[in-house]
Amino acid sequence: MANLISLLQEYGVLIVFVVVLVEQMGAPIPAYPILIVSGALAMDGGTPLAGVLAVSLFACMLADLFWFRAGRHYGKRILKLLCKISLSPDYCVSQTEDNFRKWGPKSLIFAKFIPGFNTIGPPLAGAMGTRVPVFFAFSALGGLLWSITGIGIGAYFHANVDQVLDMLSTMGSTALSVLATLLVLFVLFKYVERRRFQRAMQTERISVEQLRALLDDGHQPVLVDARSATAQQLEAPVPGALLVDGDPLAVLGALPRDRHIVVYCSCPNDVTAATVAKQLQQHGYTLAKPLHGGLDAWNSAFGSERDVVVAEHIPADLRS
Repeated sequence: MANLISLLQEYGVLIVFVVVLVEQMGAPIPAYPILIVSGALAMDGGTPLAGVLAVSLFACMLADLFWFRAGRHYGKRILKLLCKISLSPDYCVSQTEDNFRKWGPKSLIFAKFIPGFNTIGPPLAGAMGTRVPVFFAFSALGGLLWSITGIGIGAYFHANVDQVLDMLSTMGSTALSVLATLLVLFVLFKYVERRRFQRAMQTERISVEQLRALLDDGHQPVLVDARSATAQQLEAPVPGALLVDGDPLAVLGALPRDRHIVVYCSCPNDVTAATVAKQLQQHGYTLAKPLHGGLDAWNSAFGSERDVVVAEHIPADLRS
């Protein structure tokens, strides 16, 4: 452990850069402890606070710019990829969309303090067409605030941090084992959290083939777009689908309880659609089901005929 502290004292700038960059790229490695330790060491003659701050900010901006450009070029595909590989629950994209819708690019100022948002925010800004100067300004301000907070905590409590470091030094390799175990437990906790959320969202789904059979048999299922308004800007809804914005019962409350309702979204594992469908089921709409594969599955199955299918089978009084 003493060797690790010596490395932080000698190569603190490089270690801060690597750890912050890796975390901001989406890896489940908490960078704040390194910022706190670096801030404490700076008060005891280590790398100056300004140097640690500059390196941390540069790493933040480098990662943000990468994801911003990815979002600009690949749109919603990069968002879905990030949520699939993230250890945060699958609603991270929809939460970010809601925050971005409310605050716009200004949400990047506090994005790094919200798990999931720190990685999803920059590509979402790119996908939404945020201008580069605007993105750069708010991203830099957010990275600066996030870095200053971590480094400032270490500088303010440097005496306490020094005591912890001294204790870890006396523990030798045991301290490294403890820290490694804590990191593994953190990753395991996030994984279990995600799995628990996925199990809670388990419900019977309807395939596009089953949906087509309902349409062909004249059952007139009602299509419901459960995506956020931001997601609907990124990709247009199915023509004729009903749009719900947080309260599906306000839109569908007048429908008979025995009506076939098919809810779709564009999120990993159909999480948003499953949430809305389960909410409807709890209020008596027993035939409400999420569409397996969401909007992508609909587009792949119906393609150019989608307008004709919807126009023929969605009642005129319910179309959006």
